[in-house]
Amino acid sequence: MSNRREVTELDIKQLEDRVDDLIQAVERLQRENRDLRESQSSLMTERSQLIEKTELARTRVEAMISRLKALENDGQ
Repeated sequence: MSNRREVTELDIKQLEDRVDDLIQAVERLQRENRDLRESQSSLMTERSQLIEKTELARTRVEAMISRLKALENDGQ
C-alpha cells in the first residue's frame, strides 16, 4: 500500500504542476488578448484618421481641379 500511496502523491503533484502551467497559459493568453485588443483599437483609430485625411485631400484636389478648369475656360 505504501507504494500505491507514493504513486498517488506523485500523480497529485504532476496534476498540480499541470494546473499551474495551465493557469500561467491562461494568464499569458489573457494579456496577449488585451494587448491585441488595444492594438486593434489603436489601428482602427489610425485608420479612421487616415480615411478622414484622404477624404480631405481628395476634396482639396477636386477643388483645385475645378479652379484650374474655371481658369482655363476664362482664358478661352
